[in-house]
Amino acid sequence: MQTLESIQNKLESATDLFSVVKTMKAMAAVNIHQYEAAVESLQEYNRTIELGLQIVLRNRTSLLFAKATKPLLGAIVFGTDQGMCGQFNDRIAAFAINEINKIQTDPKNSNILTIGLRVMPPIQDAGLRVHENLSLPGSIGEITSRVQKLALLIEKWRDERGIEQILLFYNKKLSGSSYEPYKFRLLPLDSEWLYQLQAKEWPTRLLPQYTMTFSDLFAALIRHYFFVSLYRAYAESMASENASRLAAMQAAEKNIKERLSELRSQHNHQRQSAITAELLDVVSGFEALRKETPQEPS
Repeated sequence: MQTLESIQNKLESATDLFSVVKTMKAMAAVNIHQYEAAVESLQEYNRTIELGLQIVLRNRTSLLFAKATKPLLGAIVFGTDQGMCGQFNDRIAAFAINEINKIQTDPKNSNILTIGLRVMPPIQDAGLRVHENLSLPGSIGEITSRVQKLALLIEKWRDERGIEQILLFYNKKLSGSSYEPYKFRLLPLDSEWLYQLQAKEWPTRLLPQYTMTFSDLFAALIRHYFFVSLYRAYAESMASENASRLAAMQAAEKNIKERLSELRSQHNHQRQSAITAELLDVVSGFEALRKETPQEPS
């Protein structure tokens, strides 16, 4: 049977843990809002890029994009560096593994880069080799520098390994604390998307003019498109990570509340039993003293 002291220690530990969980829950909620705002801020940026592409592609009847017959695959999987986020890493890893196996029958033809240490083990357990790993940014302000580093690494893949097919795998936030695995093809460019931009009607009567050559301007716009796509992947993944952590903390908070209620009940019961035992000892001692005390003759 547990002692009153041991129950009290468990109560204090559970109370401290409850405080930590509440703090993490609040931080996750704040982070979700920040990363969602970052994703929303990209919409206007992306619209500007599409308008630029719409102009440079206007009246061009043919566009040729070189495609390898069997392009090597470069897969970038976004996970987490920290734990306590439920099935976040397992879900995106399983999704990425399934998609990669559909494209490449030979794992040796797949070049996999992970963002975050905790998504690596499930991918490696599936028999796929993780060639490189990058850490996640600690805040929104660090995303830009990480995107630049990742863009340089992708360029290195293309130059040194001849990789022309780049896929991004990340969790995309839906609503509340829900999210779903998502695949985005960074390269090769989606020809259908480009043709749709080309055929799209310009929103005003006046068409913008440009003095740069088509190839230079097109390349510059595509670089911005890559930046937006990679930045969005980081922000979406980190918003989803915090959504998953929020859900995990809510479940933990519920369990701890139930445990605290159980411990308080045990504590009150044990305390009442101790008080009752002390009262019985006092009464028993009093009765023993009464019997030992000699009665005065009447």
